[in-house]
Amino acid sequence: MTRVENLVGDRVLIAVQAVNISRLSTHPVPTVPGTLIVVAGAGPKDSNGAGKSSFIAAITALLGDEQWRFASGAKAVSELLFNAELATGGGGRQWASADHGYIVGVFDTPSGGQEGPVTVWLRVNQEAPHLEIRWTGGVYLAAAASEAERVARADEMWLTLPRSAGRRDVVARDLTKVLYGDRVRCVSFLSTSVRSKVATNLLSQPLNEISPERIFEAVAALTGLDAELDQEREARRDEHARRVRAAQAAARLQEFQAESRTLIDTFDRRDEARVRLADALRSWKGRLARRVADTAARDTALAAELSRHEAAEQAAASAMAEVKAEIATLKDDTLDRRLAEARRELAEAQARAASLTADRAVAENSADELRGQIPALEELRRLADGRAVAAAEAEVAAARQRLNLALKALGVADQEVSGASAALDDAEGGPAAAQLRALAERGVAASGLLDAIDVAEQARDHAETRALRGWPHEHAVLVDAADLDSAAAALAGLPGSVLVSAAGVTVVGAFEAVATGREARIKAAEQRLNRARDAQEEAAALVRACEDGVAEAARRLEGARAADRLAEIERRLAERRERLTELTAALAELAPKVAAADREVGALDFRARTRDMEIERLEGRRARHDGELAQARAEQQRVGAERAALGLAELVRAFGGEAESATEWLAALGEEERPLTAEEWWRAAERHLDRALRDTFPGEDEEMPEELRFLIRERTEPGAGRTTREQATFPGVCTALSSYLRGQEEYERHQRRQIESQLATRQRDLAAADTGAEEAARSTAVHRAALTAAIKARLTRVAEEFERLDLAYGGYGATIEFPVPPAPADPEQRWAWKVVPKWRRGEGQGFVPYNRRANTALMDEKAVKLVCAAAIASSGGGHLCLVLDELGRNLGKEHRREAVALFRRIGETYGITVIGALQDDMEPYAIDACGQYIKLRRSSDAMPYNEPPVIVGHDQHAERVRELAAYVTESRHPAPAPS
Repeated sequence: MTRVENLVGDRVLIAVQAVNISRLSTHPVPTVPGTLIVVAGAGPKDSNGAGKSSFIAAITALLGDEQWRFASGAKAVSELLFNAELATGGGGRQWASADHGYIVGVFDTPSGGQEGPVTVWLRVNQEAPHLEIRWTGGVYLAAAASEAERVARADEMWLTLPRSAGRRDVVARDLTKVLYGDRVRCVSFLSTSVRSKVATNLLSQPLNEISPERIFEAVAALTGLDAELDQEREARRDEHARRVRAAQAAARLQEFQAESRTLIDTFDRRDEARVRLADALRSWKGRLARRVADTAARDTALAAELSRHEAAEQAAASAMAEVKAEIATLKDDTLDRRLAEARRELAEAQARAASLTADRAVAENSADELRGQIPALEELRRLADGRAVAAAEAEVAAARQRLNLALKALGVADQEVSGASAALDDAEGGPAAAQLRALAERGVAASGLLDAIDVAEQARDHAETRALRGWPHEHAVLVDAADLDSAAAALAGLPGSVLVSAAGVTVVGAFEAVATGREARIKAAEQRLNRARDAQEEAAALVRACEDGVAEAARRLEGARAADRLAEIERRLAERRERLTELTAALAELAPKVAAADREVGALDFRARTRDMEIERLEGRRARHDGELAQARAEQQRVGAERAALGLAELVRAFGGEAESATEWLAALGEEERPLTAEEWWRAAERHLDRALRDTFPGEDEEMPEELRFLIRERTEPGAGRTTREQATFPGVCTALSSYLRGQEEYERHQRRQIESQLATRQRDLAAADTGAEEAARSTAVHRAALTAAIKARLTRVAEEFERLDLAYGGYGATIEFPVPPAPADPEQRWAWKVVPKWRRGEGQGFVPYNRRANTALMDEKAVKLVCAAAIASSGGGHLCLVLDELGRNLGKEHRREAVALFRRIGETYGITVIGALQDDMEPYAIDACGQYIKLRRSSDAMPYNEPPVIVGHDQHAERVRELAAYVTESRHPAPAPS
């Protein structure tokens, strides 16, 4: 059968009927969802005893309030059943207590959707299962004329309802999942004594008088966290108890182990010795089996190898014969002769072509050189102006003769200019100038006579003064008497010079003519110099003209000679061109022959090289086959000798079976032992035997048999060949040790069974206790981590809703603080969280803790908002029912109506159905502020059940209450067929 989940879905509770539940009347009570429903009471004396708390408690059970602990069977719900003793107060002699009853709820969509109503029946039993759930579509309530008939009718209708889980009914632990899909549909504050734990009612006393721990307990009750906190405490209790049991089990085990450790150690060593001895014998057998198997395998491999070598010998001999025949066939000289002839013909053709190519290259180079000279010669030929070489040479000779004459005339003119210039200098320097220069050169101090004579200005034109200017006075010089001889010697080259000294006047030599007139001399000298310079310029111009004539004649001569050379070069160039044409034609004719010869030689050479390579390859094959043949024969001899040396028959006899059985024994081993060598098996056998001896006789044990002592002394004696002695005595030592251990085995087995029986019992107890403690610790840690995250998430949601409600209904913002406390060490202590409500008292102000002084109205308002915020946070966005016992009990008279109205506004805004039970003093204030009013009545203690309740709808809900009442009382649906 398909499991049903979230049967109710989006439907809401529109009617409830209680049968055998406390004193409640069995009349159906319609409920208006999404508003404030107040439940008042009228008992024999006051509102007490009318069943208000039982009525709202039944609603919380129907809506799956987790405070009833449905996962544990919801035993507390059975305490809602009618109790005759409590109902009458006189011992219940007139009526009997109910052993079962019913809480019936009708659910429908608020807007009357297409899903249609569904009626849920909760059967409450005094014995387990304490809750059974069935349901059916439509309105299905017990209707009859009297209370007794309605009770009987309820039992009949229950039997007609189909079982909700196939052959059985859904019970308490599955109620929330099946009906509401694990969605929270109800949170409550109940102070009824039937509840196992009464949560703090935030509306039953001033909020600032409630501690943060109790505020958290209240919020936890509203949001469903208190059950998880109880589970966490139970987990800590269980963890602590299991740890205590584990410690006790460990102590008992340790005490017993200490008592039996020595004896058990001895037994364990001997058991280990037996195991080691068995391992040693097994390893010894493994050594023998490995030697047999390896030798047999080696013999088989050698036999196969011998067969391969014989086959290889035959194959090598056959291959050698074939190779020799192929080599003889290939060694024919016809191809070599053809290749030599082709190479000779190719060499001759290539030599002829090379000669022609060289000749053509020489001719091309010569022609290129000749062509390179033509442009320069053509340029020079234009300078000849058509003259022949002879005419040009005659012109050059005549030009050179004219140049020589002009050069001679220029030399004469240069001498004349030089003389005239000197004469002018003498004339301008005075008659004694030459004498003074000559004396100065010899280092003789002197001065002119006329320079030494001072003549007055007015006498300068006198005749006598003019007479002094002539000879000899103008050429006279004054010298010292001591220098007279030196001066005369210095002026020997200037005849007519006059030396005047203190010793007298001396005339040196004579002169041809008397110079007269200085101005006339200077003028004459200047004229002479001018005439000489004119003649010099004319001679120089003539020389330049002659030089230009010589250069021009030389150029004409060079042009005439270039014309002759150009004609010669053109002739030679024509000859080279003819030669090139002949060589090119000869090469063109020879090229096909050379190419054909080259192809012939290449083809024959390729064939010859291919043949040689094939012969070389065949020779290599022949040599290789020859080596293979020799190697095969040598290997046959070696393998035969090696097979003879194996001694397989002796090894098989030592193993005590066939070679195949040794191989099979090894093949049955595990992957770790299968590849062990004989030496490794021996080392393992020796190691196991030594360990077995040490375990059996850990010290100088006097119990060791004499035979065993002798064998051990022999095998451990130092000296050469110790390994051989150890292997030879190994079977005897094992036999003696095995005999001794068998003699001790029965006694040890009996003692061990007694010890191990007790030890196993204590170990099982300890293991179970440790496992339980570890699992409990892990479970507690995981549960605490998950619970911490859940509490923080849920309280964060409450803080957000608290803020939203406060801002929406006249406040400035509110929140709650909830620091995460450490887990308590005491397993009996509840994990104490704290919730500190805070709110702003003005716009833009900071949050103020709830326990600061404030007016009563503000405190009551915040308490209402906090309760509603907790309820909204637990709803998860679905429809929620908030059930409050003793609604507004602590509220001041002046604020009660406002607080109750606030509950109604919040409920209608958020779609929350708020159901609150009232005390007498609260009824006048709540009756006008609520959306629906229900009054439960019981006029006398003699009446076991209540009278029909009074139900009134207010404002827009009045008509709806009437319609709901008619709907649930007048609807008649056929009973569903039982499944």
